[in-house]
Amino acid sequence: MKNSKPLEKIKAFYSRLRARFKLSSRKSAKAKLDVSQEKLGFSRESTQSIAYSLLGNRTEWVLPLFKDLDVKLHKSGLKVNFKVYVSLTIFATLLVCAATLAVIPCLLFLVFNLPLLPAVLFGVGGSLFAYVFSTLAFYSYPIYRADTLKRDLEDELPFTTGYMAILASAGVSPERMFYSLSNLNVPLAVTPEAKDVIRDVNLFGSDIISALEETSKRTPSQRFRETIEGLITTIHSGGNLAAYLRQKSKEYMRLKRINLKKYSDNLSMLSEVYVTLLLTGPLFLVIMLVVMAMLGGGGFGILSPDLMLELLTYVGIPLGAIAFLVILDAVSPKW
Repeated sequence: MKNSKPLEKIKAFYSRLRARFKLSSRKSAKAKLDVSQEKLGFSRESTQSIAYSLLGNRTEWVLPLFKDLDVKLHKSGLKVNFKVYVSLTIFATLLVCAATLAVIPCLLFLVFNLPLLPAVLFGVGGSLFAYVFSTLAFYSYPIYRADTLKRDLEDELPFTTGYMAILASAGVSPERMFYSLSNLNVPLAVTPEAKDVIRDVNLFGSDIISALEETSKRTPSQRFRETIEGLITTIHSGGNLAAYLRQKSKEYMRLKRINLKKYSDNLSMLSEVYVTLLLTGPLFLVIMLVVMAMLGGGGFGILSPDLMLELLTYVGIPLGAIAFLVILDAVSPKW
């Protein structure tokens, strides 16, 4: 027992020393990681700020090429500066092109055993395709967002004006109406617009007329713009705000019934197109290609029947279904 006590003390001291060493090493590793993150700018800067800090002063000659994008970006609801967005577009496009130029030749050369020169040429072609695709994607995204916001606003406009008419009938002021729209339990497409109106009034010190004028300039929906302008005129003239909103609600509800009837007709036409192109057509082609493969018939140039069947099954039909879903989403009303 006497000989075991010094041994236990030594073991306890060794365990405390080891625990302290581990703690200090973890702290130093964490400190090194924090320093490296600060050097790379990942801890405090977002991707947009990184792109702007690198390319913001070098995009002056590119901005005229994207002059139409400024209006769409303003109407899309994206809280991004035009110059920052162009810098982000160029930065992301360069990254995608560099990654494509590096990955495709390595993949073709190392995996598929393609000669080096054709692999590099394929990489250059893929990088050019990635450049075009990335630029078009960034250019089209604000347009898509603006169109989506426009459709959502117009779909909800009968209910929005009806809700505002109820508030106006109760004697609620226009500022309180938009404050109520900005704090709905179920947010609508008009909620961000109402929040911008309240922000202009409470934070920037604008009156309700100026805030509504800015909203009418910013919105992508023509109907919502007409409603806001009529609201401004009614407030200026001291007219009956509740009667105006009730009349607009009835008008938009009638238009919505007409649009739903058109959507029903379009949906029946789209169903026929879907059955023809994505059910009957592929089935006919599959039967034809299988018969050609069984009879040993030739293909179309380098495309053999087996390859054409695989392309149709794994590429043609999925891409056709995706395109049909995009078209269906574009013509479908939200309500």
